[in-house]
Amino acid sequence: MEKLAYLRKEKEIFEIDYPITKIWETLPKALTSLEWTLEEIDEQAHHVKARTKTSFLSYSSTLMIDAVSVNKKTTKVTITAETPVTTITSIADFGRTLHRIDLFFEELAKQLTIQKSTR
Repeated sequence: MEKLAYLRKEKEIFEIDYPITKIWETLPKALTSLEWTLEEIDEQAHHVKARTKTSFLSYSSTLMIDAVSVNKKTTKVTITAETPVTTITSIADFGRTLHRIDLFFEELAKQLTIQKSTR
């Protein structure tokens, strides 16, 4: 029996009330805290490619993270996440890709709060 594989793709966009320099400085800390791998980083474009860990009945997700300055105090962060799934793993993986995006934003907020309180 052949397993059919495809990518489950999700996208979320958030505007965060921090300047892009603070977001960009904090982003790798959030990935490290989650124990996710930073695969590529483009300082000029404020673009990061990261990979989550695999879990039981689930492949890792690839996250493409882009930060764009809205104004001096606000940054728009876009995350596109893709997770390969098969007909078998798609049942157990339902919602996991979006959950991983949410985990990243929660950790980013936590790291920003930690940095703010230590100043």
